Amino acid sequence: MQRLLKTYRQKAKAGGTTGMLKNILGIPHGLQHYCYVTMLCALCATGTLEAEPQLPLSKPVSTQEEQPEDSVRVSLVTFYPGSEPHNIWGHSEIRVQQGPIDLYFNYGVFDFQAPAFMWRFMLGETDYMCQPVPRAFATVGMEERRMVEQELNLPQDKALAVRNFLWNNAQPENRTYRYKFLSDNCSTRPRDIIEMAAGEGLRYPAMGDTTVTYRDILAHYCRNYAWEKFGIDLVLGWDVDTVLDQRATMFIPMLLMDAVAGATIQTDSVTLPLVKATTVPIDKSTEGNVRPPTPWYASPMAFALLVVALTLLVTYRDVRRRDISRWFDTMLFTTGGLAGCILFFLIFFSTHEATSPNINIAWLHPLLLLLAVLPWFKKTRTAARWLHAVNALVVALLMLAWPWQPQVGNFAFFPLMTALVVRSLANVFLLSQPTRGPTRR
Repeated sequence: MQRLLKTYRQKAKAGGTTGMLKNILGIPHGLQHYCYVTMLCALCATGTLEAEPQLPLSKPVSTQEEQPEDSVRVSLVTFYPGSEPHNIWGHSEIRVQQGPIDLYFNYGVFDFQAPAFMWRFMLGETDYMCQPVPRAFATVGMEERRMVEQELNLPQDKALAVRNFLWNNAQPENRTYRYKFLSDNCSTRPRDIIEMAAGEGLRYPAMGDTTVTYRDILAHYCRNYAWEKFGIDLVLGWDVDTVLDQRATMFIPMLLMDAVAGATIQTDSVTLPLVKATTVPIDKSTEGNVRPPTPWYASPMAFALLVVALTLLVTYRDVRRRDISRWFDTMLFTTGGLAGCILFFLIFFSTHEATSPNINIAWLHPLLLLLAVLPWFKKTRTAARWLHAVNALVVALLMLAWPWQPQVGNFAFFPLMTALVVRSLANVFLLSQPTRGPTRR
């Protein structure tokens, strides 16, 4: 324990860009905030820390050597949402106290310096770790976020089992697991450990909303962050629109905390509350440390309406000129095609949860890149007209049929789809006309 604490103190004192508690997206954002992050923020749905090389943990004191004052206490620790894209869903840890030992076991740790980390993350090979954090460093970077600690009402043999399990799980040879942002994350791991300790007598309180879905829950925590919600709605398919049972909702730390607060342990003779005592070490807002809502003029809907307005103006000008503004189509369809490449990769190559099937591939796909290029060449104008006709038909039918398909969409999708349909129809009718533009022969 002393060796582990000394290592943390040295790392904290050193600081630097590879510091012990650097966040997963604590690198300069730039356009990443609105592009990369909005596409992938749903794929890292809880707070995370960067791992430093971890020392082997000393074996805890044996049960034979334990003194009465060294009884084990196990607590569920919940950190409310932060203000960064990667921590707006909160974070959970398990605290274990025994005599001089006081550690917070964190399942949201990764090694950003691992070989090909970013590429493997894109593929869905998200290897996270369980790492014990000494109490002195447990709240570093979390000081502005509400912290709730629920001491569990476990008999000593069950508390010892939790301690031994976590201790073994944090060993270098055991600590790595394949993180899944919906089903296996820093909140579901503590849930599973609590259920293991409580046994079959564990009973959760009745679920309030019996029609809630993953997308509903994610949207609630993104209510101030329009671009993050737009990204989630874009990259996550209809699997996140299925109705959840109560246990599945606990992928969110605050929902796990609420379920634990009302849970009981039933035995043959008595029913006990799962939580013995609740404390609030950091008493901040129950809403979390959230940023103000995205202004309407900077929202995805404002951007989408601007795009469709420009599309209608350019198309009106093109009809009057009887010529196509190829420069506008190149920008519009290149943007759509690049977004389609990301969706295509997530659907057909990535192993991330819930990215496939995704109906958005019907209107954002790599073939849009052809529509950005083909109209510039006279010999490919006929092929471009046919592709534009198919694109307009598919996207228009998708818009009409959207209420009857299983996936929920973002309202900002529809102006963007309208822009694609309008420009494809314009190309169908105007590419057959004599042009005065710079069409190559």
